[in-house]
Amino acid sequence: MGIKVKTQSKKVNKAWLNQHVNDPYVRMAQKDGYRARAAYKLKEIDETLGLIRPGQAVVDLGSAPGAWSQYVRRRLSPQGAAVGELQGQIMALDLLPMEPVEGVHFIQGDFTDPEVLASLEQALTERGIQQVDVVVSDMAPNLSGIGSADAARIEHLVELAVDFSLHHLRPEGALVVKLFHGGAYDPMVSLFRETFRTVKAIKPKASRDKSAETFLVGMGLKKGR
Repeated sequence: MGIKVKTQSKKVNKAWLNQHVNDPYVRMAQKDGYRARAAYKLKEIDETLGLIRPGQAVVDLGSAPGAWSQYVRRRLSPQGAAVGELQGQIMALDLLPMEPVEGVHFIQGDFTDPEVLASLEQALTERGIQQVDVVVSDMAPNLSGIGSADAARIEHLVELAVDFSLHHLRPEGALVVKLFHGGAYDPMVSLFRETFRTVKAIKPKASRDKSAETFLVGMGLKKGR
């Protein structure tokens, strides 16, 4: 049985590798200098809704390996440059280390840890940022395959991102979060509708067909929140 499992595992890895190597978004990422194909997910969301513009303050949660920060950095450059002049501020946070992206202030830590959140808030204050324009979150928990446990973990991360936005987002700002179809989906859509005036669910073309992931966008905080 051990040999069978091993062979099957090799087949799966080979199939994934073939898919990865032949993936047009992987090739585009290599050509465009992005660290991951995920950059095109945010790009499509941004181009659809017009969220990110020069002069803004943007927070990138769950930023490693840095593709979303790279995309934001180019959007905040007058000519869309990957280096050089930057109009705006980018703060990034992740549990994993991230290679530096020019102009991006990175904090390594767990977003669910109040001390890490406090250090992010302090970094915003030190830069004179009272309110941010856009919060983007590609955060996702390590999925266990146990539906109820995974749903609870996903909900927790989304709720933290919403709470952060309530405290730090300007009234007309926007929040983008990653979500998965399943137990957490409907409650999180309800939370977004309670919090934001406009709510959109987007499945970008760069998101693999087999993936249950989708992205939820909230725009404009409801008054009195």
